[in-house]
Amino acid sequence: MPPQDTNRKDREKRTHTPLAERMRPQTFDRVYGQDHILGKGKLLSELIDSNRLVSIIFWGPPGSGKTTLGSMLARHFDLPCEFFSAVLSGIKEVKEFMARAEQQRKLFGKPMVLFIDEIHRFNKAQQAAFLPYVEKGDIILFGSTTENPSFEVIAPLLSRTRVLVLKELDRDALSRIIQDALEDKERGLGAAELSIDPAARDMLIDYANGDARRALNTLEIASGLAREKTISMENVQEALQKRTLLYDKSGEEHFNLISALHKSLRNSDVDASLYWLVRMLASGEDPLYVARRMVRFASEDIGLADPQALAITLYAKEAYDFLGSPEGELALAEAVIYLAAAPKSNRIYTAYGAVQKEVERSPHEPVPLHIRNAVT
Repeated sequence: MPPQDTNRKDREKRTHTPLAERMRPQTFDRVYGQDHILGKGKLLSELIDSNRLVSIIFWGPPGSGKTTLGSMLARHFDLPCEFFSAVLSGIKEVKEFMARAEQQRKLFGKPMVLFIDEIHRFNKAQQAAFLPYVEKGDIILFGSTTENPSFEVIAPLLSRTRVLVLKELDRDALSRIIQDALEDKERGLGAAELSIDPAARDMLIDYANGDARRALNTLEIASGLAREKTISMENVQEALQKRTLLYDKSGEEHFNLISALHKSLRNSDVDASLYWLVRMLASGEDPLYVARRMVRFASEDIGLADPQALAITLYAKEAYDFLGSPEGELALAEAVIYLAAAPKSNRIYTAYGAVQKEVERSPHEPVPLHIRNAVT
């Protein structure tokens, strides 16, 4: 292929790859805001300096560099690495990789790196499948999670890995990341020779809330809106209006979405209920949290109008716990559709609340003689 064609294809590839992906650091000195693990004498630096790689769980908020560090470590140690998402991939594909890794180590004596994004989305049985391959050294396991591994990763796997805690990126780190993107002519926006207004930079950093991916994706949209060579506050504001809705499990949008699901179920709107379920799962909500809310809904809003609803939701929870993502999510969808279509009654909820108030009003009423234990 002529050199000019190769260059053209590279340019097209860069054009269609999001800025956040293009700007992933290539060297450890470009990883900002994580000096507590990358500084001199710190854990990750010691592993690199001693040329010793171990299985690692990267725990940190979105956009803090978990995937970036994993891929950089694999490159540094010259090991083949494959990425799987616990949201999109099933354990079948992962087991096929582990079988290949076993053969690779027998032939070449080197392990392969298996990177599982959102490893907490795999259930206990699925996580246990990694154990023999990690113990034998066939794979180096990297897992990333936004949830506390102590609760979400099984103890035998935790005992065979090191947990690295990544911090939310501070303002200085985000500012340096934005500046790198504006200056880099190969992977970033440097060819456009853009600058950014200080107030616009502050707005972008405030919105990013510690998430480098969020900052860079918004910067990319804003750069396309800039009429001059300076990205203004108006450009950033417009970019924020165009952004894809992001989801914060501990923030307001979390409660907005679960409220939308509940109201759609109560309204017996099957299409809307299924939409909000899928929206929550696609946004990163814990499926077991959704399952728990559905169990509560079956008792509170359907109750004796259809007692089978409670059984259906419990079966769905068990099915998800057994299958994991993505297969188990169909069981949750089945339960949501059943709940939406079922007749509604809050008589149990109302009656239980009334009795609670009575017990609070007179908590020490004696048990009537005729229904006491006969011995007393």
